[in-house]
Amino acid sequence: MNKMIFEENWSTIRSLLTERWSLMVEYDLNKVDKAEIKFDKFVTMLQVKYGYTRQDARDKIGQLWSDYTANNKTKA
Repeated sequence: MNKMIFEENWSTIRSLLTERWSLMVEYDLNKVDKAEIKFDKFVTMLQVKYGYTRQDARDKIGQLWSDYTANNKTKA
């Protein structure tokens, strides 16, 4: 997933996050809301809270989005 897609779809992605990453609480998500580059801020939070490498965090965000789009194509 690239930064542009993440930024454009942040509100949708935000609603999916606590299901996959339960350590992300509203306080954390509010920090991302306020960040100039939300993608970078969220990747950093995943690194801190879950110990992912930067690339692993990016891959996991991409997988979350892929799962979401695949599930919602079948509903449309």
